Amino acid sequence: MAELNLKPRYPKRFKATTDSNHNEAIAPNLLDRKFNVAKPNHVWTTDITYVWTFEGWLYVAIVVDLFSRQVIGWAIDGHMRTSLCVQALQMVFWRRKPDPGLLHHSDRGSQYASSEYRQHLSVMKMKQSMSRKGDCWDNSPTERVFRSLKHEQLNYERFKTKAAANTALLMCCFL
Repeated sequence: MAELNLKPRYPKRFKATTDSNHNEAIAPNLLDRKFNVAKPNHVWTTDITYVWTFEGWLYVAIVVDLFSRQVIGWAIDGHMRTSLCVQALQMVFWRRKPDPGLLHHSDRGSQYASSEYRQHLSVMKMKQSMSRKGDCWDNSPTERVFRSLKHEQLNYERFKTKAAANTALLMCCFL
């Protein structure tokens, strides 16, 4: 590595975003790792990640269409309350207007299990699916989006402000 002037890259600090220790309802795993989808707006997956800034953590909720593996909805804020996830869901729902019965898959986080989030899914006529406890492979296409985002872009930038991180996310990933 020294001869080639290569330097190792180290992972950034870890912050848990999934709080599955709650008393909210847990949906069955209807997706069951069937990640090959034949048409758009049939299965959406979602998750939350974080970006460190010198002002503190910035949280990102995304919605991915499993057909295209593209991020089709997102929300960015300084908190990871349910409203962050609802904003991402509302963005994609009004942009895509899916048919009733769309399968919506997430982890067991308190945001996705909350009555507020489940109510939005009900109004939008979506079927809820959740990963098994502690099994990141059940939502691996969405986890892969975050891995690529962080490993190829964000982990090697230092953001002074949340606004700078927000701009970088929008410019490199979502616009």
